[in-house]
Amino acid sequence: MTTNRRDFLSFAAQGIGATALTSLLMNERTARAEKIPGQANDPPPHHPAKAKRVIHICCCGAFSQLDTFDYKPELAKRHGQPLGGSEKPDVFFGKVGLLRQNDFEFQQRGKNGLWVSDLLPNIAGVADELTVIRSMVAESSSHTPATLHENSGFRLNGFPTLGSWLSYGLGCETDELPTYVVLPDARGLPAGGTSNWSQGFLPAQHQGVMFQSKGAVINDLFPAREFADELERDSRELHSFLNKTDRDRRGNSDELLARMRAYELAAKMQLAVPRVTDLSQETAATKTDYGFDREETRDFGRSCLLARRLIEQGVRFVQLFSGGSFGNPRINWDGHEDTKANHTQEAVRIDQPVAALVKDLRQRGLFDDTLLLFTTEFGRTPFAQADAGVLGKGRDHNQYGFSIWAAGAGLKPGMAYGATDDIGWKAVENPVAWHDFHATVLHLLGIDHERLTIYHNGIQRRLTNVHGHVVKGILA
Repeated sequence: MTTNRRDFLSFAAQGIGATALTSLLMNERTARAEKIPGQANDPPPHHPAKAKRVIHICCCGAFSQLDTFDYKPELAKRHGQPLGGSEKPDVFFGKVGLLRQNDFEFQQRGKNGLWVSDLLPNIAGVADELTVIRSMVAESSSHTPATLHENSGFRLNGFPTLGSWLSYGLGCETDELPTYVVLPDARGLPAGGTSNWSQGFLPAQHQGVMFQSKGAVINDLFPAREFADELERDSRELHSFLNKTDRDRRGNSDELLARMRAYELAAKMQLAVPRVTDLSQETAATKTDYGFDREETRDFGRSCLLARRLIEQGVRFVQLFSGGSFGNPRINWDGHEDTKANHTQEAVRIDQPVAALVKDLRQRGLFDDTLLLFTTEFGRTPFAQADAGVLGKGRDHNQYGFSIWAAGAGLKPGMAYGATDDIGWKAVENPVAWHDFHATVLHLLGIDHERLTIYHNGIQRRLTNVHGHVVKGILA
């Protein structure tokens, strides 16, 4: 009986785990010693790195800066008044109601007196670890392009995301797990779906690998039926022989080698994934800290704890999503109808787990070389989403000024950078675009954003396009 290569690979995919087809081993030690297909031509570090790894929390739907990190007493004084002025606001739904004060009280937190609202009491408790940027600006007030822009630097599909660029530039610290892991909200995917962790035109191995937030962490990691150990061993030996034969005959093809290495990684993942995702190894106290004992915090607490375990095992970039796409009722931070009710619903899911993650990273000695990012695609308006002269309960989309924060490696902690105007509508001091933010993240990881490039369709492409400046004012 003869078996052609296609038939054999179909069989091997079942025995080794087809889910890792898009994730390639990029061990740092090997990557520095020889050029591996899919690795950057000008590999980092370009300068000494402060951070080794990243955990990125994306709050989908756009949380309100005015109800979280940007305290505006003037807005409270003008509550119920019209916006005034001659400018007609460019808002998503086109309804400009009366000005609305913050829905949650603010207090100065920690030793440094950072303003954080009562909406996030646990995150407020770690305020001295946070570096808040209050002057973010975006290029779109529509969720899908804005979310893509937040993650890839472009408003269109087809561009590599931040995690993919880091995989391309830095590789992984382990040969058992993917470089880039995604943990979506248990309730659904974000606007734009899997495009938010696409490798775009980078080699396929740099795509984010999705771990599920409920049920089996990875589907089809194990075969549907058991195979004898001898058959498994012999099939892998034959697989290796066929791979070598193909390389000798056809030469090194990036796509083919990526597929070969992906199968090798998948075999190792069969052992590593169950070990890393076995949260029974954690103490009861740790799980309580992350909110496992409360229904509303359990899902995101699980994701936060898993993120910590993944970076401990050498995963370079872990991305968590708070909120899915559109739904009824809403399952994200898109507080059009009633911002207070919406944000209360979403904040209770993540506040305790995120604060627990910050404390846990600090306690375990991981905080000083890990970069923690907490972002949203845009902010909310200081005026109600309502007809003129009406004081509604919701806020519209606002791309002109909003807040995010970062924490950990290489940052000045317990500070706020930049500012919006007196009512929190537009950035007026040190505006920061996504290209600037991405350039700064790369800088902290030892990467010059202008040197991490790939040639594609006649252009040397990069994460920051032709823009971007490092935000030096937040660097320690």
